[in-house]
Amino acid sequence: MISDLLLALALACIQGLTEFLPVSSSAHLLFPSLLFGAKDFGLVFDIAVHAGTLAAVVFYFKDDILKLLQAWMPWTSNRNEGDFLLGLNLIIATVPIVFVGLIFSDLISARLHSIGSIAWANLIFAALLLIAFKTSSQSKNILGLTLSMAVFIGCLQALAVFPGASRSGMAITGALFVGLNLKDSSKFAFLLSIPTILGAMILMVVKEAYVLSLDDLMILLTGFIGSGVIAFFTIKIFLEFVERIGMTPFVIYRILLGLVLLLLW
Repeated sequence: MISDLLLALALACIQGLTEFLPVSSSAHLLFPSLLFGAKDFGLVFDIAVHAGTLAAVVFYFKDDILKLLQAWMPWTSNRNEGDFLLGLNLIIATVPIVFVGLIFSDLISARLHSIGSIAWANLIFAALLLIAFKTSSQSKNILGLTLSMAVFIGCLQALAVFPGASRSGMAITGALFVGLNLKDSSKFAFLLSIPTILGAMILMVVKEAYVLSLDDLMILLTGFIGSGVIAFFTIKIFLEFVERIGMTPFVIYRILLGLVLLLLW
């Protein structure tokens, strides 16, 4: 049986790799326990790996975040309207998933998802991503987003509370549907992950009461560092190559994954 530390490292790598790809990180984190009976570290470990991916995306976009913060400071003179509106769109797009997450928080904490539900979610949302990619005009950049577009993207992202949907996948799908180009769709999805992951972590911390031992701390540290390092390079590589590879490889992967899971179900 795999040791707890190696399992924690494997799960951290899965989280770091899949959080920002349109393939559903939450679904992949459930696979070891659902398919192989591996230990589930629970919500505390989820907090650690989400903190790692949050640190990675904040570090990668630190310059963009600084511009957004400067545009929103009340004492700022010569405010950059583009950055101010982008920040507003990110706030608006975050509201739906916060609302849905609060409503379904008990269901999410119960972790009652089955292989079948994850399989069907992959198939359905992979098809939706493919439709968005093939039909999108991709004629707008990130500064061309309107508040109504942000609401639409946020509503699709809110479906990611169910494992198999993929938070980044749904955000990219929504951004493509409203006409954003693929690279800016991905960038907006990544920036949108910052308040979303932060909100999810706060909710998990509030709901989870625990006492940590030294072994627990080592496992959590492994999860945090491992997911953060892998997530940083995943973001970097994905943004560099997304316009070349498109969404089709991810759609194919999710369809194959869904079919395999249905056979195992």
